[in-house]
Amino acid sequence: MKKTKMSMSVINPNAAGIDIGSRSHFVAIGQGEKDVREFGVYAEDLSAIVQWLIENKITTVAMESTGTYWQNLFVELINAGLEVILTNGKFTKNINRKKTDVLDCQWIQKLHCLGLLPSSFLPDHTTERLRTYCRHRDNMIGQRANSIHKMSKFLKYLNFRLDVVVNDIAGQTGLKIIEDICNGNLEGKSLAQHRHHNCRKSEEEIAKALVSNKREDYLFGLKQEFDRYKFYTSCIDECDKEISQFLEQTIRQKPDVVDDIPDPKPHKRQNKNDIKGINLNIVSYQYFDGVDLLAIPGVSHSTILSIMSEMGPEGVSKFPTAQHFASWLRLAPNNKISGGKTLSNRIPQGSNRLKIALRNSANAIGNLKDSDLAKFFRRLAFRKGRTAAINATARKIAVIIWNMITKKQPYLPKNNYLFLDQKRRIVSKMRKQIKNLGLNPNDLGFSRANRDKIAAQMTPDNQSLSLR
Repeated sequence: MKKTKMSMSVINPNAAGIDIGSRSHFVAIGQGEKDVREFGVYAEDLSAIVQWLIENKITTVAMESTGTYWQNLFVELINAGLEVILTNGKFTKNINRKKTDVLDCQWIQKLHCLGLLPSSFLPDHTTERLRTYCRHRDNMIGQRANSIHKMSKFLKYLNFRLDVVVNDIAGQTGLKIIEDICNGNLEGKSLAQHRHHNCRKSEEEIAKALVSNKREDYLFGLKQEFDRYKFYTSCIDECDKEISQFLEQTIRQKPDVVDDIPDPKPHKRQNKNDIKGINLNIVSYQYFDGVDLLAIPGVSHSTILSIMSEMGPEGVSKFPTAQHFASWLRLAPNNKISGGKTLSNRIPQGSNRLKIALRNSANAIGNLKDSDLAKFFRRLAFRKGRTAAINATARKIAVIIWNMITKKQPYLPKNNYLFLDQKRRIVSKMRKQIKNLGLNPNDLGFSRANRDKIAAQMTPDNQSLSLR
């Protein structure tokens, strides 16, 4: 057979490829030996890379997202006006020759010239700054949780079984007792006097649990961990202030700020790890230009903060469809088809922070009762198990979020979900209206026989709220 050559069209003629390293960067502007140069990683070396690319009339550059070494060079190239494509390393691995740094950068340059390298998602500058604050805050919360775990361990070594009589040793009762222990007080009766009035255990039972063996080494460790807890708490408070100021400044700089206020959501309460000093219900509504994401069942304040810091309003709009957004989150099945048969339809491995937040929201939806998403969750959980239901519900939430942000649509479920406290308020208003009108159950058709018929058709949750 005769050998035939197949040509491929060059999509990016003035392209360069960069192999990122921790100590040096290899830059290729062609496939020849003289077209490759090695540069260092200092600021002057990055400026030299930009100058060399501009001298050779390079307009577009491709690089791998290797660790965090690419970020400084990426900023320098963007500021110089070059088009930069940051691609995943899995798209550049299929090299059919011996692997060296020189061949790697030439291989990246060749793929980019042919237009075979897709670009990774990168948030805008505002979202990137907010992401830095929020991720640092999450790390501080993790460090504080580690200090709480260590305090609990040292308390057990000291024979202080505070974890038995108190649900949370980092609560009001627990922290006061730990602070008093660190100050030198080891008497159980005096320590039990710090009991908060909401604590279920009595002072006598708390005093029985606080009998110490007075080991000095364990006391020293407890003091160290308590100081570490207070340090990380102060760091989290400073992060909350910085995030609050940054969000207020960002909203103030918007050309058109939404004036109306969303409906209050008292059923979505904040926990101790949520950001303080800011009303996320109003801030997120203004940040997303009038889109009330908290109206989605299961979406909490921490989920909203993850959406704001990881994607932002402009980041979600970069995906052409909701399916692309769900696929980027790795919540959609990765169908592998060969010979007309589906070989695998598993969800790809790997998680980002937004995917974890959406899965947590989906898990919370599984504990609700009357919402449409909860019914969808229970149907899938019955057929395929809770894990599959969490993934599918998280994907549905992602699709809802994409449609709400890009199309400016409100969340309109088929049946409005009412929490138990909302139902009780409605019932109390109805009872007052009936009393003011001077009506009785017989006038409303609530006779004994009719009430039995209605009660038989109602769910157990609604039976407790029926009129009596």
